[in-house]
Amino acid sequence: MSAGNAETVWLVADVGGTNARFALVDGPDGTPERVESLPTRDHAGLAEAAAAYLDRYAPDVRPAAACLAVAGPVTGGTYHLTNAGWPKGTAEGVREHLGVPHLEILNDFEALALALPRLGPDDLVPIGPAADRAAGPALLAVLGPGTGLGVAGLVPTPAGWVPLPGEGGQVDVPAATDRELAVARLLRAEHGTARAESLLSGTGLARIHRYLAILDGVKVEPLDPARICAHDGDPLCAEAVAMFCALLGSLAGNVALTLGARGGVHLGGGILPRIADELRRSDFRARFEAKPPVEDYLRPIPTSLIVHPGPALVGAAVRLAQTPAAMETLEHV
Repeated sequence: MSAGNAETVWLVADVGGTNARFALVDGPDGTPERVESLPTRDHAGLAEAAAAYLDRYAPDVRPAAACLAVAGPVTGGTYHLTNAGWPKGTAEGVREHLGVPHLEILNDFEALALALPRLGPDDLVPIGPAADRAAGPALLAVLGPGTGLGVAGLVPTPAGWVPLPGEGGQVDVPAATDRELAVARLLRAEHGTARAESLLSGTGLARIHRYLAILDGVKVEPLDPARICAHDGDPLCAEAVAMFCALLGSLAGNVALTLGARGGVHLGGGILPRIADELRRSDFRARFEAKPPVEDYLRPIPTSLIVHPGPALVGAAVRLAQTPAAMETLEHV
């Protein structure tokens, strides 16, 4: 990306509770470049993190527009990163701080949903048996665990794809077995509620591991998610990963039924690529379909793991390409 077109590029971001990834896109047909990740804890807020990226990695660029995808609710121009510890803010406040002509903020899984039609076969790994997509455009869904748990849909309309954001990670834990119910009871006793995100996230995986140890009456050292994923045959870690995948399958089936996602349910987030083999071997797909009496409805719906390195960045660029105000900024540089 040369300095000659430095004022025609867009700033895009995928900001989670742990890391904030930024990139530049050279207009509506560009792909993310100069991709860099900054720890959220090193910055006071979203505007400061974006400014640090531009100062450090793109001092020659003055973005014509920006779209920042954040892991949390975005309502009426106000955003709140649920797991970042940053204060609430507004898109206008960030825009003024950066001096960008046009800036918008959206939920990270809304951006991920927008990217789905841009993903090719190499960007998706099927989970479970291959299934035929519904004829013609059909509603898509995406969900995935990371620092939190995101859920979104993508609806086909005559005017194009329309994202359906939400806070589906805050639904109840979809426990189905006695062992899962026992884990959910420990979660409720400790936190007063049993939200899906509390088990289907990075800290949630560690929590499952700890609860299983309590149920078995054994003492274990606290393990972070990376060590649990790389369990090296440890039976308690293996069970925690297996339960994690099974619960995710139940939740994915619930999402497919709720949204009518006949076009497919895709899995994102930062954890699943680390356990892709375990996910394929797990009960994920069986639990996805195990919804009597509607198994026949779910069986044809494909499920897949997203392995594209930056899908939310792509989705943020798609949003700008759909926004007349962002496109107009390119006409004045």
